[in-house]
Amino acid sequence: MRDGLAAYGLTVSRAHIVWELHRLGPTTQKVLADAIAVSARNVTGLVDALATTGFVTREPHPTDRRATLVTLTDQGTKAVLELVRDHEELAGLLFSEMPRERFESLVAGLDDVINTLKALKAKASDSGPPTHRP
Repeated sequence: MRDGLAAYGLTVSRAHIVWELHRLGPTTQKVLADAIAVSARNVTGLVDALATTGFVTREPHPTDRRATLVTLTDQGTKAVLELVRDHEELAGLLFSEMPRERFESLVAGLDDVINTLKALKAKASDSGPPTHRP
């Protein structure tokens, strides 16, 4: 994955920012930090690097003078669309031979795992560190 992203001039962390901007549209660094679960300081460094390499721009927020909007450039949009294409191609390679019913069962099972993880995270946030059952 790292080698593939390097071909686009991206690291894993920078690609995550580009992916989120594609998903969210122009947004603030605070929203990006929350979306990828990093500190504001960390996202600032990532956005700085992406701006320096031409993947994003920063502009004043139209309604909040304290905030800055981060927006994909044409180069950033082109890169993320290529990443989406590569992602879809890989998914096709991985799952094209799997019978539809089996694929749907896999997706349902993974949804169950994700929902359980989300519930555990919410419970841990409400009650402190997780406890382990035997």
